Amino acid sequence: MTRAEIIRFIRANNCAVQASVSVSGAPQAAVIGIAVSDKLEIVFDTLASTRKAQNLVRNPRISLAIGGWIPGDERTLQIDGVADQPQGAELERLTALYYESFPSGRERLSWPGLTYFRVRPTWVRYRDFGARPPLEVVLGAAELE
Repeated sequence: MTRAEIIRFIRANNCAVQASVSVSGAPQAAVIGIAVSDKLEIVFDTLASTRKAQNLVRNPRISLAIGGWIPGDERTLQIDGVADQPQGAELERLTALYYESFPSGRERLSWPGLTYFRVRPTWVRYRDFGARPPLEVVLGAAELE
């Protein structure tokens, strides 16, 4: 699987389960809506008061699980990466991309504490259990650049 194929897969599956770690070391997971740039930057919105936001501010390491939602489609993508909160022109570029996937996201702009996170993948595993034999492709940071 190439970087371009990863981007296409993410765009076809615009929801993910994100996982982060609390200050006490407890796991936390949530379903989020995502968009992805041509640079393989994944963006999502949340409120600053959520556990995921507080976790990621303290510890920016994040994991995402994408795919596997559609019966009969046994393809999944697992991503480990680093999250940040873009500002200025970077934020404008990424929110414009996010609103292309989620036009209703603009309605949340008035919500107090709305914030955006960008995930830059450092490791990706794609699996297709529908293929015979099952396919697994793992890409590290060097292959993702």
